[in-house]
Amino acid sequence: METAAAKRARLAEVERDLARLRYRHDIAMSAFRFEEATALGPAIATLEHERQVLAAALPPAEAPQPTIPMLHRRPRVPRRR
Repeated sequence: METAAAKRARLAEVERDLARLRYRHDIAMSAFRFEEATALGPAIATLEHERQVLAAALPPAEAPQPTIPMLHRRPRVPRRR
């Protein structure tokens, strides 16, 4: 059984590959190379399915702790008259 860290690493790798293939698909479509774009479709679908399976197998990530910004005022300097 894989650990959660290994699954998260694989998920990150799949998301990088998916982003790269989607970028190539977009470039091919904008250059009117429809055959090349269509050929990338099955690879994108396979990676998308693997991404969904990995994401479903992982426990939800902890929500980050919110940071509350505070405004700091300068001390008030009395005016001279």
